[in-house]
Amino acid sequence: MIPKFVDIGSLWKVLPPGVHNATLNEVEKIFSTNNHRQHLFSGLQQGIINLQKAKCKMIYLDGSFITEKPMPEDYDVCWLSVGVDTKKLDSVFLDFSNKRKKQKDKYYGEYFPASSIANGTNSFYKFFQIDKYTGNTKGIIEISLI
Repeated sequence: MIPKFVDIGSLWKVLPPGVHNATLNEVEKIFSTNNHRQHLFSGLQQGIINLQKAKCKMIYLDGSFITEKPMPEDYDVCWLSVGVDTKKLDSVFLDFSNKRKKQKDKYYGEYFPASSIANGTNSFYKFFQIDKYTGNTKGIIEISLI
């Protein structure tokens, strides 16, 4: 279940700290509230389809898409790489060149292996739980793909 937004002093209200389990249908209902957000969500759906084909079991959703920001630039996903068949994985998920332009062009968001190091210290899984404007802890969404 996706909890209500909270104010942590950031630019927009965010999810409260923690990892919040949700279905893709719940994400669509709560966050696809205008044409722009629906466009981003369509890219997320396509990315998830490819990750499922490669046997990815779990993703974690972050970014301004899961805030109250009316027109988020994109969304961010980190995906659990354990058990993933890289031969079936869209190679764009491993292309981080040019600020992940190919990922954004194809899926309208950015994808990172959850255990990869984001900022020299934290894995993307941990990094996603830190608000970039305040340094405060915030929430992310966990979506099971099995």
